[in-house]
Amino acid sequence: MRARQGDDGGFRQYVVYLAFVSILAVFALFLWDDGFLSGSNLLNIGRQAAPIAVMAVGMAFALGSAEIDLSVGSTVALSSLVAAVVVGDHGFLAGAVAAVATGVVVGLVNGFITVKIRIPSFLVTLGTLGIISGIARNMNNLQSMPIRDDTFSALFGAGSLGPVSSLVVWTIIVLVLGHFALHHLRWGRHVLATGANRESAKASGLNTDRIRISALVASATTAAFAGVLLAGRLAIGRHDLGENDLLTVIAAVVIGGTSLFGGRASIAGAVTGAVIMAMLNNGLILMGLEVADQLIARGVIIVLAVALSMRAPEES
Repeated sequence: MRARQGDDGGFRQYVVYLAFVSILAVFALFLWDDGFLSGSNLLNIGRQAAPIAVMAVGMAFALGSAEIDLSVGSTVALSSLVAAVVVGDHGFLAGAVAAVATGVVVGLVNGFITVKIRIPSFLVTLGTLGIISGIARNMNNLQSMPIRDDTFSALFGAGSLGPVSSLVVWTIIVLVLGHFALHHLRWGRHVLATGANRESAKASGLNTDRIRISALVASATTAAFAGVLLAGRLAIGRHDLGENDLLTVIAAVVIGGTSLFGGRASIAGAVTGAVIMAMLNNGLILMGLEVADQLIARGVIIVLAVALSMRAPEES
């Protein structure tokens, strides 16, 4: 079996875009008077989608290699706190670098335990989720840590480039880098080959251990950068940032055409899936649904979208 990139997946590659257009059209029609298509609301959707989209890019590589990273939410929280601490002492650039470096360390730990001790990444990252969450909670005794560096906030979340939020600008940069890595670097092809059939990839001379570790590093690093973006937008580091984002990220990636079982990934699809999730949240709130009804509606839509994408015929 050969690796299948998201842009070569036949019908499957279009499902996420059809879902995007359909959901946009439905909400635009029924919520026209509520300002769904207003500039301010679309900007709000973009801001909500940005951190999820950034995490989804990294998760696409992890899933594409037939691994999974359940610790992304706690990594977001820890990186936001690291950013808050370092920015206060050493400035905005050092804060951002330290936060992203935190993600690299988390990814290396996840990867080495998974590969060298041979524990499934599902269990490894489930364990590190708790460890990292505990560290984050202990860093400031459950108290938020304010970030008073205006440059950091403007650059990584609260600012804009003309009419475009800096959150959206960073998301586009991560999208472009992720797409380039997947489609134009040997590493991207090797990630998918490893996910499609690890033994065949190993027999072909690929260092599958190193590739799996690097995919988990990519996931944790993008999660840490999402923490930087959230810290910049809110001007705080907090132990519970990203806490509820894991399932949203996985749903966005799978809806976008990445296989849960490895061998196929789509970066553009993952980002589109993140925008879909943000649109759903926004539209259901504007419709006035109670929280319980929002959860039900969102869950039904996600199940339908994932089922439709996974029913598309597999390539041989």
